[in-house]
Amino acid sequence: MTSTPARIHERQDTGKYFPLELVRDRLALSRRELQVAGPMQRGVPGNLAKRLGRADDACVNASEEIRLIVRGDDFGMCHAVNQGIATAFRDGIVTTSTAMAPCPWFGEAAEIAKDLRIPLGVHQTLTCEWDYFRWRPVTAGVSLTGADGTFFPSVELAQQHVQFDDAVRELLAQVGLFRSAGLRPDYLDCHMGSTLPAAYAEVSAQAGVPFLYSDEIGARLASYSELSPRDAGEKKAWLVGYLRGLGPGIHVLVSHPAVPSSELESLTGPNSVPYRWAAEYRLSDLEALIDPDISALIDQLGIRLCSLPEALAGPG
Repeated sequence: MTSTPARIHERQDTGKYFPLELVRDRLALSRRELQVAGPMQRGVPGNLAKRLGRADDACVNASEEIRLIVRGDDFGMCHAVNQGIATAFRDGIVTTSTAMAPCPWFGEAAEIAKDLRIPLGVHQTLTCEWDYFRWRPVTAGVSLTGADGTFFPSVELAQQHVQFDDAVRELLAQVGLFRSAGLRPDYLDCHMGSTLPAAYAEVSAQAGVPFLYSDEIGARLASYSELSPRDAGEKKAWLVGYLRGLGPGIHVLVSHPAVPSSELESLTGPNSVPYRWAAEYRLSDLEALIDPDISALIDQLGIRLCSLPEALAGPG
């Protein structure tokens, strides 16, 4: 993250991304429509600028430093998610994102990542959870798909069918798409859960990119938590408690922000297992991530927001 505050504000004026106040207005409207409780907070953008400035602050003893990686997942899935991650990085506390190369909006995500200089990981994808919004592998591995030619809808089904060689070829091709788009991934992780652990290790070795859930990186992490699967009205309180409870070391917090859109509402049926993941969790994640009270608390607690390479560069 080497962008200067001046360039950040310049980008905010280009109109390429949703203005923060418009995002908040739409979140408020969507919350009323979904009957999701929780007050909106108003504030001035600039959290990214403050984060960049704090990276050079040497007043904290490195061995006692609290380093927090806030990850925004599913970049490239759809336009609403892309705009949500851009907003949460620019105006909130997200410090890295994981992008999905097989998804239809990956091209837009790649351009946003390069424009805003968002540190990225490869969200290795072997599943597709939605009823109506389906994506396919980028290779022709027969074991990767169901009868409709798209990825299996659950990790359990993928585990039953996906073969090692097909998975390795597919995941290496996904890394290749990142590099073809001019992106340099910091790490690999996996969408929805672990389908074939041996394949992830093989891809990491061949691609020369660390796997986030490897023993080597896992030994460096003090905690790994998820913001998303919580009721909207309780999310801010949970996040406040989570931040206050962090001790020295490296912590990872996973989120799934998105801006309000009918696109999200059309992903899947109301009786499907991931229904709350389509819109509800994502909208309330964004609201919490851009809340100025949360940013102020992070400053007050002396927490350093950082990418994975920045976090691992320190002791611990």
